[in-house]
Amino acid sequence: MQKLLGLAIIFGCVVGGFIESGGRLAAFWVPGELMIIIGAGVGAMVLANPKPVLIEMWRQVKSAIRKNSYTADYQRQLLMLLYELLELVQDGGLKVLDAHIEVPEKSELFLKYPLVLEDHALITFISDNFRLMAMGKINEHELEGILEQELGAMEEELLRPSRSMQRTAEAMPGFGICAAVLGIIITMQSIDGSIAIIGVKVAAALVGTFLGVFICYCLLDPLANAMEQQTKKQMAALECVRTVLVNQVAGKPTLLAVDAGRKMLPMDTKPTFATLDGWVNELIGEG
Repeated sequence: MQKLLGLAIIFGCVVGGFIESGGRLAAFWVPGELMIIIGAGVGAMVLANPKPVLIEMWRQVKSAIRKNSYTADYQRQLLMLLYELLELVQDGGLKVLDAHIEVPEKSELFLKYPLVLEDHALITFISDNFRLMAMGKINEHELEGILEQELGAMEEELLRPSRSMQRTAEAMPGFGICAAVLGIIITMQSIDGSIAIIGVKVAAALVGTFLGVFICYCLLDPLANAMEQQTKKQMAALECVRTVLVNQVAGKPTLLAVDAGRKMLPMDTKPTFATLDGWVNELIGEG
């Protein structure tokens, strides 16, 4: 909703200000200019990025546009899932988790937390690292080093789409200038025409410059920033899991291990320790 409001403000103010100044909306309709600018931008993006980055970029664009997935309820489900997993480890050892981490989508435990189950990267991270812990004895320092390297590589991969979008945004004014230059070339071919015709063609060429700047600073650059922020929220959830696992291996009580992970969550959705303790007591009461 907030992003739609932002788009409404942008278009309302830009278009409204243009009309208020005596402009005509029809002047913006220059299909050739749009084809040059948008086509050059999309083509450059396809040329510069491998297919997996383009697929991830499309996923992140959809994620950035729709309602925020990393809500307070998501954080509650994540912390409670980790708490229940660690409690199972305390009761029966890591081997008891095999029934849950082998096929999380069919696990009764994971199905209790649908918001987390939808996050495929997070579920894979949890499952893989519980398997790693079950394969042999590993101390907290070794595990922390392994997970830091893994998260560093994951963050680099997840940030590639937003960085590519940012570079494309920076190139859009240049594509707008290309469209404007081509428009001026067309205008010069009609130099023997009337002043009115030349004026229309020059205006159409200038629209190309405007569109390049507008698409850069009002659309693609904010979208790239939103994608990066969404990635940071995803990484915060992964950092939460990493911290919980390291503290569990270090021998901390379950509640303290989960609380250590809680501290890695974003400030706007991070619950207090008292809230976490209340959720745990409620879970124990249900059990």
